[in-house]
Amino acid sequence: MELLRVVYQQYRWPFVAVILLNLLSALLGIGVIAFINRELIVSFNASLRVLPEFLGLLVLLMAVTLASQWALTLLGHHFVYRLRGEFIKRILDTRLERIEQIGSPHLLAALTSDVRNITLAFVRLPELLQGIVLTIGSAIYLAWLSMAMLLITAVWLVITIVGGWLLVSKVYRHMARLRDIEDQLYTDYQNIIAGRKELALNRQRAQMIYETVYQEDARAWRHHIVRADTFHLSAVNWSNIMMLGSIGLVFFMANSLGWADTAVAATYSLTLLFLRTPLLAAIGALPTLLSAQVAFNQLNTFRLEEYQPDFAAPAGAKNWQTLELRELRFHYGDRGFAVGPINMTLKRGERVFLIGGNGSGKSTLAMLLTGLYQPTSGQILLDGEEIDVANNEHYRRLFSAVFTDVHLFDRLINDKGEPADPLKVQQWLERLKIQDKITLSGNRVLDLKLSKGQSKRLALLLAIAEQRDILLLDEWAADQDPHFRRIFYRELLPWLKAMGKTVFAISHDDHYFQHADRLFEMREGKLSELVGQEREAATRDAVKRTDVAN
Repeated sequence: MELLRVVYQQYRWPFVAVILLNLLSALLGIGVIAFINRELIVSFNASLRVLPEFLGLLVLLMAVTLASQWALTLLGHHFVYRLRGEFIKRILDTRLERIEQIGSPHLLAALTSDVRNITLAFVRLPELLQGIVLTIGSAIYLAWLSMAMLLITAVWLVITIVGGWLLVSKVYRHMARLRDIEDQLYTDYQNIIAGRKELALNRQRAQMIYETVYQEDARAWRHHIVRADTFHLSAVNWSNIMMLGSIGLVFFMANSLGWADTAVAATYSLTLLFLRTPLLAAIGALPTLLSAQVAFNQLNTFRLEEYQPDFAAPAGAKNWQTLELRELRFHYGDRGFAVGPINMTLKRGERVFLIGGNGSGKSTLAMLLTGLYQPTSGQILLDGEEIDVANNEHYRRLFSAVFTDVHLFDRLINDKGEPADPLKVQQWLERLKIQDKITLSGNRVLDLKLSKGQSKRLALLLAIAEQRDILLLDEWAADQDPHFRRIFYRELLPWLKAMGKTVFAISHDDHYFQHADRLFEMREGKLSELVGQEREAATRDAVKRTDVAN
């Protein structure tokens, strides 16, 4: 199993130690049976000294068995902890385009269902390992008692195991299908929770999603989980009944065929009874382990970046002067929307506005400018130095951004990841008019339940606190009331300029275009700078101009 191979590679010596503990536990179990055979079945003169020895063996067996199971469980949880951490780090290191291609539901399913299934597997793994080791050890002991009876019993057990495996293989197929359906169910959950307002207004759409989307996926999940459980229970019952049958077979060979005496038959039966519980537990653990293998395989299908344990050390602040996009192109897939070629030069301290219709490529340009998307071709030059994969992370440290789909974090930090200056934070809380809406504990924001406009103001505070050189605002003022929109353009932007910030704002506020040092327009993926009469026309009525052009 690939999962166990990876565990062995990462924890070689602890894994070997755990195997040796399980082997010792199995040998002690066989030793207890041998003790019972020699001292309590064969011997007719057992003295009182046997009882303390027997109880001592039981205590030792219990201690070693518990230690072996605990060690394996501990090793498993360490592995899961490491696996989850590495997976999250790989998500953080993977290019944004790839994360968007995968989608949030699939990643959430991986971090919840898949990791949970792998955790459960390691809880059940001791049962499987104990069953295997005890079966091998018992077979050796039974061979010593009677090779002829062992051969017949082994054939019986092989039939038992093969039959159980055939049933368990059916479980595996249904488990693999269940994993795919769980991705679809997570998508359904996200649609229902994220679209709760629209579904509350339109009950017909809610009914349609519930009855034809969610219920269809839920029925498919029910179908496969019932089939998986049915085959699993069949495997357990098959193994249970066959193990009971093996005891009858032993006494038949001993008493009817005369292959052994009653004492050997009793020891054989005792050993098989001893094996019955761990063997059934091992078969019962198989579906969990198979489900974990499915989950582990799923984690490897995302094609995330290779795991790197450390975050790149932050580079020193660069006193840059010009940022140039030269013949920059980007497209979504082979036939997707294309942007470019884009040529633009930004100078330090400028206030640059970008306008354009919906779907014109404004947000894509913002992603390219900030280094979140890698261009298909062309160059990004910072003071003439080309930005590539090697220095892209340092380049991104120039930017703070407030995107349209803003996500609020509850920690105010500076560029070094340290708590932001409380005096400056308080100053900007007052400038943003949210000093009465935000409660802070140190640098932590205690309440993030804000209106959309207030959320955007807090997001701007978070971005300013980071003390980055360039501030990208994607239609930030669109969610503000007219009064605060005026404050933003006439007061906040001059304050930011006085702080030495370069502001790149995507905006539709034609009444405030005069506050921009430069004005650009995106149209059908092409960028042009508006100057002279074009800029005056845009300032008079940008929305009307866009409608006429379309």
